[in-house]
Amino acid sequence: MSYRLPLLLSLILLVAACAHPNGPSSFPGAGPGAGGPVSPAVVAMYSARPDGDHTIPAVPRKDLSNAKRRVEVTYWTREPAGTIIVDPGDFHLYYVLGHNKAIRYTVSVGKQGYGFSGRATIPFKRKWPRWTPTPNQLKRDPALYSPWRKGMDGGLENPLGARALYLYRDGRDTLYRIHGTPYPETIGKATTDGCIRLFDQDIADLYDRVKPGTRVIVRPISETGLGTYPPGTPVPRSVLAARAAARARVHAPPAEE
Repeated sequence: MSYRLPLLLSLILLVAACAHPNGPSSFPGAGPGAGGPVSPAVVAMYSARPDGDHTIPAVPRKDLSNAKRRVEVTYWTREPAGTIIVDPGDFHLYYVLGHNKAIRYTVSVGKQGYGFSGRATIPFKRKWPRWTPTPNQLKRDPALYSPWRKGMDGGLENPLGARALYLYRDGRDTLYRIHGTPYPETIGKATTDGCIRLFDQDIADLYDRVKPGTRVIVRPISETGLGTYPPGTPVPRSVLAARAAARARVHAPPAEE
């Protein structure tokens, strides 16, 4: 059993299309800021909660901020209510409510490029999902992945966290997911190879809203911040800065291992 802990720690950085081998990183000038002392309401929102046979752990205060909280916001879009719009350049996911309102979640995204962009659907979703390495993973790093050849049961150590929403395009699995994470310190940072991570409390909230067939739009860098300002008005400087920072992140050379 002594090999399990380092192996599990490695998996969170390497799983499928949902992790980056160079580990967590962030870039200045983009993403959620600290926003002052964390309010009691935010602490309560991300407190521990029973969830079936498990208990979702509280998010440590060091990993929280008022800006990262789940919140209803004004969001201009013609997409129908129930659509999910992911804005990787600004570390946000929006669940469209209609009438120019949405619920905004803070997410973790891909460090170099976006593994997935465009439109997809969610044909199904899973609580405490099981994870199985792909054939490419087993071929690339058999020492790391072979112990999990038959899969890893859902649970507190599973890299997919408490919930997973599966993205399909044209009836085929994209291998990308919107999912939770046992590592809340990665939220609001660029840590993955394309999957979208949320706090487990947030993915549980989103999961309850999503129905099979839900449409998902993952925006390209050029559309970072779209919807956060009224149509037909000049693009705010803050949005232009976020787009520039996202482009810089995508084109940055890989970090040395």
